[in-house]
Amino acid sequence: MKVTIYTDGSARGNPDGPGGYGTILHYVDQKGTLHMREYSGGYRKTTNNRMELMAVIVGLEALTKPCQVEIVSDSKYVTDAFNKNWVKGWLKKGWKGSAGPVKNVDLWKRLLSAGRPHQVTFTWVKGHNGHPENERCDQLATEAADGDALLEDTGCPV
Repeated sequence: MKVTIYTDGSARGNPDGPGGYGTILHYVDQKGTLHMREYSGGYRKTTNNRMELMAVIVGLEALTKPCQVEIVSDSKYVTDAFNKNWVKGWLKKGWKGSAGPVKNVDLWKRLLSAGRPHQVTFTWVKGHNGHPENERCDQLATEAADGDALLEDTGCPV
């Protein structure tokens, strides 16, 4: 099964302030019906990069069976780090980058665990470009960052 996960994270411009993530999973079942699963969550005292990673992790952890997964993110940090450094560098070099230890290793390791049973690719999209799923993820992330949004699930099985 092919699943597309649209993600966004927001720290509201303040590393010591609230942060949140928005995640939407899209997939088509065997009958050709499109399904959507939506999550939002809030955290305190974190950074935007960690929120972006949490958005991806939550989407991957929601999958109950191996899938072909495309992660669509407006985060250059997440997409570049995965596509340019993660598989080719960090895993082989023991989580050391050219400029020293890799940041957010705890979340990258959690992402690796969540992604292990799947075929995962990352695609960067320019943020705030009018793409409905991208805009909805941004809205979810903002709502989570502005309050204490709880995990939301539309109930669609994957």
